[in-house]
Amino acid sequence: MNDETAPGPARQFDPAYRLAALANGTLTAACLLWVLDLPRYLGYAFYREQFLAPVLGLSIAAMFLSVRARKGDTRPAPWYDWVMAAVGLGALLWITAQYSRLLIELPFRTVEVVVLGVIVLAFVMEGLRRTTGYSLFVVVVLFLAYALVGHLIPGQFRARPVDLDWLPVYLSFDPSALFGSPITVGATVVVIFIWMGNLLFKAGGGQFFTDIAMAMMGRRRGGPAKVAVVASALFGSISGSAVSNVASTGIITIPMMKRSGYSARDAGAIEAVASTGGQLMPPVMGAAAFLMAEFLELPYRSIMLAALVPAILYYFATFIQVDLVAARETIVPVEDALERPRDVLRQGWHFLVPFVVLLFALFQWNEDAEIAAIYACLSIVVLGMLFSYKGSRLSLKDLARSFSDTGSTMIELFMILGGAGFVIGVLNLTGLGFTLTLVLVQIGAGSLYLLLAISAVVCIVLGMGMPTSGVYILLATLVAPAITKAGADPLAAHMFIFYFGMMSMITPPVALASFAASTISGANAMSTGFQAMRLGWVAYIIPFMFVLSPTLIMKGDPLHIAMNIVTASFGVYIISVAFAGYFVRPLTLGKKALMLVAGMMTIFPDTAIGAGGFIDAAGAVLGILLLGYEYRSVKRTPAPA
Repeated sequence: MNDETAPGPARQFDPAYRLAALANGTLTAACLLWVLDLPRYLGYAFYREQFLAPVLGLSIAAMFLSVRARKGDTRPAPWYDWVMAAVGLGALLWITAQYSRLLIELPFRTVEVVVLGVIVLAFVMEGLRRTTGYSLFVVVVLFLAYALVGHLIPGQFRARPVDLDWLPVYLSFDPSALFGSPITVGATVVVIFIWMGNLLFKAGGGQFFTDIAMAMMGRRRGGPAKVAVVASALFGSISGSAVSNVASTGIITIPMMKRSGYSARDAGAIEAVASTGGQLMPPVMGAAAFLMAEFLELPYRSIMLAALVPAILYYFATFIQVDLVAARETIVPVEDALERPRDVLRQGWHFLVPFVVLLFALFQWNEDAEIAAIYACLSIVVLGMLFSYKGSRLSLKDLARSFSDTGSTMIELFMILGGAGFVIGVLNLTGLGFTLTLVLVQIGAGSLYLLLAISAVVCIVLGMGMPTSGVYILLATLVAPAITKAGADPLAAHMFIFYFGMMSMITPPVALASFAASTISGANAMSTGFQAMRLGWVAYIIPFMFVLSPTLIMKGDPLHIAMNIVTASFGVYIISVAFAGYFVRPLTLGKKALMLVAGMMTIFPDTAIGAGGFIDAAGAVLGILLLGYEYRSVKRTPAPA
């Protein structure tokens, strides 16, 4: 939830806040009824845009009533925000009511459609600025400027001329722009999963995830860091936001890690890496995963399966490193009295049922993601009201609040998706999308490796300071087509840009997750970011692996898939040992270098290298010999008297 829309004590009686909460609850209810196909059951037929327009209108109205023009301003909504909320909602409700007629008048650019287009374009852009800051706002403004002056640019990037009055009409009404796939997915799929997460946490699920992580990992070596990794993976898979994940779990795990002996820098970096990975971990991977399914026209379960092995390797590498760092620094386990895992599960077993229901509906009944999520939500409502967890039980009041809280969370997302729709519209209107793809393919001509390296840098740079969904949509329209045209599997190409877009969250100079964690830990922001890169090294390698050989995203012969998963896992282990600089004793620089070489030889799939498994096998043998030598050397060392 945006901090400025959070229900603080002073805002509970603010009329603007109360109206915003009503608009948010109505928005969530409207999306739920549309997903349940209520209009068809009632015998009504609507254009899709006649559903999306009022949803966007409610979101704009709630945004103006709850988010001030200047960040940090907590005053009640001024009169002009009330006016803009009314005008924005009114304009989009008018579009809903008159859509059939307006559709006919669009080519003639009547005064009515031009004015409506300008209002929608301007208000969505202002909403984008207020909710996300200037990074994504400036990107969208640059695209809008290109649409108007691109025909004056010489060379390959010369655009088709666009009339000034046609641009807002096209962007605000066309199904390939504002009312395109991004906002459709947000209003029909993402909102249901956000509602699911809200219900889960109101029933006590957030506390349960933290408790089960503490119970499972707290007594082990480096327990506090392992608690952070497990808790952030569980929490982040539902929240879908790296920064909110850091803020939610980091406030508990970072001080706990520091008390046990981790440095402030390491504690912040561990939390940042673990929280960022939550968006990569099935079954709920945030809004970007649902957008990927829409872009590729694949069922969501296919995205989940493809993401599973890379996400496990990501957390495996993080887990190994925090364990070895704990051994190297003699980190003590959590000192607090801990519950046993079975005791936590006995009290909170009902929180696992919704995930079982979700997976069963997706894979056994082949339901769409949004319908499967509704089944999971129903199970949360029933079980949450029947069973309590440490005094937390879902009440009718909580159920009602979940609608407004979900809508409040969706305000920022709808502004992002609206801005992304404008970018996609400009790409289609000017031909820039085709030009960018062509230029990238020409730069990397004859070398997929070079194209991937260039694309990785572009993804990180474009993703810096931007929200997850905005990052993915921008990269999916600008970079992924070039990788696909170079011969990569489309799903692997989209996973590639998804991963590198996420890595902007921990990669300086603009590393939002790392900086959020450093604020809590008290460490230097840049050093936390660089340490997070070191811990999250595997996410910079894995995307190359599954583009060069899609076996790691579950595509190919089952035997090759199994073999490549095993060799990749061992390679990840060896490289993690090298980065930690410790196995059973501190490693010399030469041994760390040898382990890096062995790990890199082992980690890349044999089908990508084309050496029939010889390089994989040689790397694995070298790694085993190095680890065995270290282990035997310590065994032979006599204990001190």
